[in-house]
Amino acid sequence: MQGDEEARPGLGIGLRVLSGVLFTGMLVCIKAVSDEVPVGQSVFFRSLFALLPIFVFLLLRREFPQGLATRRPLGHALRSGLGAAAMFASFAAVALLPVAEATLLAQLTPVFMAVGGVLLLGERFSLNRAGGVVLALAGVAVLILPGLNAGSSSGQVTGYALGALSALLTAGALLTVRRISRTESAASIAFYFILVAALAGLATLPLGWAALSRVEFALLVLSGLFGGAAHIAMTLALRYAEASRLAPFEYIALVWPVLADWVLFGIPVSSGFLLALPLMLSGVALAAMEGRRLRLRAKRPLRQ
Repeated sequence: MQGDEEARPGLGIGLRVLSGVLFTGMLVCIKAVSDEVPVGQSVFFRSLFALLPIFVFLLLRREFPQGLATRRPLGHALRSGLGAAAMFASFAAVALLPVAEATLLAQLTPVFMAVGGVLLLGERFSLNRAGGVVLALAGVAVLILPGLNAGSSSGQVTGYALGALSALLTAGALLTVRRISRTESAASIAFYFILVAALAGLATLPLGWAALSRVEFALLVLSGLFGGAAHIAMTLALRYAEASRLAPFEYIALVWPVLADWVLFGIPVSSGFLLALPLMLSGVALAAMEGRRLRLRAKRPLRQ
């Protein structure tokens, strides 16, 4: 399998770009209904209909139902709980912020993972990690501080906080994936996460859900299909190309949210976003370089 991955980096890059388009489509659908549909209801429909493409994917790979077997149910519970909470925070953030800014804040995830690797997994705090953290924090400051000085609404400030919280929770979920993926399949990790997220969304029904119009229902269905397909595309991208090779294409992934804000919602890109973009993605690139260095070090004894 590893040989196939190294031989097809072009396919991995193409899938990463596709996942960015699909992920943006999901957020656009969620933002379009956010004024009328509660976050919990959006989480439920997004998760429910994401099961369809993932179910088809598992059937094509002949991993259903045997691929769902697990030896670490508590690990799945932790990963899925963190992931579901991250989805709630992300959808709440995109309701308050432009899609581009919510997507940019999600790029903090690799930086939080780098810090978490030091604090929770005992990894070394290197210059790459330190530089990534500093650049990412500088990018967040550039994005947020101008709005605060201009007397931005409390909703915008809340959106920034929710976006950062979503990235932090996602980092926790992915650090958990690092640990359980030694014994658990990618199929089981994805399936149980989506199942738990759907149940968490359903649990908000007593709080009150909106009566959906046909357009709103269609958008929620599309959000699930886009989200499930984006997950598959990203999973395959990481199979065919190293994360460090895909990191530069984070810039391309951020083009689609900018275009969506401008064309669909009439929101121009802010100067803060343009200034924060290179800082935050440079921090992500440093974090990715550190991950590649650790993998190469782990492989070196096997070659001797």
